[in-house]
Amino acid sequence: MPGLLLIISGPSGVGKTTITHEVERELGGVFSVSMTTRVKAPGDKQGVDYDFVSEAQFNKARDNGELLEWAEVYHGLCYGTPRKPVDDALAANRLMILEIDVDGALQVKEKMPRAFSIFVLPPNERVLLQRLRARGRDDETAIQRRFAKAKREIGKAWDSGVYDEFIVNRDLKHSVEEAVDLVRAKIGGE
Repeated sequence: MPGLLLIISGPSGVGKTTITHEVERELGGVFSVSMTTRVKAPGDKQGVDYDFVSEAQFNKARDNGELLEWAEVYHGLCYGTPRKPVDDALAANRLMILEIDVDGALQVKEKMPRAFSIFVLPPNERVLLQRLRARGRDDETAIQRRFAKAKREIGKAWDSGVYDEFIVNRDLKHSVEEAVDLVRAKIGGE
């Protein structure tokens, strides 16, 4: 199997993380571990959930070109994708999977235009809002903030031209199968 860099994106509540992990499990891929300056929370595992680093370490990696993509979010916290594990996986003919947002996908595709990118969409806005509420993680103000952000992200995904495929997640099992089939076809067509 030739190496492939796979980008999967989608708004909060659309099911992209489940789809990403199922693609990884089904095709034997490697899931990229992001670097972050956020503090490790109870239950977080270093090098599994994130690579937790200081702001100085993050800035050094960014300034030295060691990150494929990065962003500053939520009160100055930074997140990024280290380039070395991606390069290593591709050199070993592995499937490397990045679950990143649209801005990150734009950065990665600029540096690695052969990356294959999939954006996961909700069936419609009403369903997305229901899913955000059903997660039970946020109050209504936070849900509305996530919903507004999701609508902007969907618009940007369509307009950017960075995505090779769009999957509408009406049924999770079917969406996983569709994603696996798309990736399998891309690997076979390389």
